[in-house]
Amino acid sequence: MADERTKQVGAFLARQGILVAFVLFMIGFALANHRFVAIDNILGVVRSSAILGVMALGVTFVVISGNLDLSVGSMMSFSTIVVLDLHDKLGPALAIPAMFAMTLALGALIGFLVGYLRLNSLIVTLGMLSAIHGLTLTYSGGKNMDIADKAGTWFGGIGRGSVLGIPGPILIFGLLALVLGVTLAKTPFGRKVYAVGGNGTAAIFSGIPRARVVFMTYLVSSFCVATAGLLQASRSLGSQNTVGQGLELEVLAAVILGGASLLGGSGTVFKTVVGVLILGFIQNGLLLVGLEFYVQYVVTWIIIILAVWLDVAAKRGRILSPIA
Repeated sequence: MADERTKQVGAFLARQGILVAFVLFMIGFALANHRFVAIDNILGVVRSSAILGVMALGVTFVVISGNLDLSVGSMMSFSTIVVLDLHDKLGPALAIPAMFAMTLALGALIGFLVGYLRLNSLIVTLGMLSAIHGLTLTYSGGKNMDIADKAGTWFGGIGRGSVLGIPGPILIFGLLALVLGVTLAKTPFGRKVYAVGGNGTAAIFSGIPRARVVFMTYLVSSFCVATAGLLQASRSLGSQNTVGQGLELEVLAAVILGGASLLGGSGTVFKTVVGVLILGFIQNGLLLVGLEFYVQYVVTWIIIILAVWLDVAAKRGRILSPIA
């Protein structure tokens, strides 16, 4: 009886342990600083997490299909620099679609290499991380980008504006999460993504075009990265050419925290949103209690290790390895 109860507790913690930890964090931060639960602070955290969240939505599709995408940080830098540069040359109405087209082309290249050529996604996207960073520096000439006439453009309204008091980035994040959530959960394409990630060989024998599905997941990811780059550029109206550097780690952490398995075949868009908010509120809480910003990196690493451990534990139905 005791062993059965231990297994049940272990299974529950494996599935919901990160949410339990998040609730404890929230309660502790709220007690430590009453500003933590203020409406302005909550909206500020969600707004600042929106760019990361938009990127995480696309990576969710990639991870569920059984692959990785470590190029999203460099790709976001590329998107931001391109749209800022083209804004002054072509105007925002043409700069935005041009930037999306260029970013989708990069996503298509990665999708082709991983999907159709069957190359390892870790190696491909790790290589593309460096390649796209080099492409960004080449495009910008190693210089940062700024919009010349910041006061006379409507472009800033995308990232700085609000509707009914709700910041624009939050609305875009929420709308994209809704559309992609329905796509993943309710459409044939979504079911194919789960099938490919769960058992690629079985999916192929079932008539599912694995290569095409993987290719499409990288297009979804690059579309989300382009949207994040648009939000970043619009919010700041200027940017360093390394603005997205290092974000791939946080994006992956948010996706894994949301319950997507590194082994593929499991995860949801809704839980990814929860994972993004977990990271955002924990980082905000650490700052409010007086810890330096660089402590966030250590905490993020701890959270990733915890999330991966719980993911593996959920697969075997117990917290500790049976060999331990």
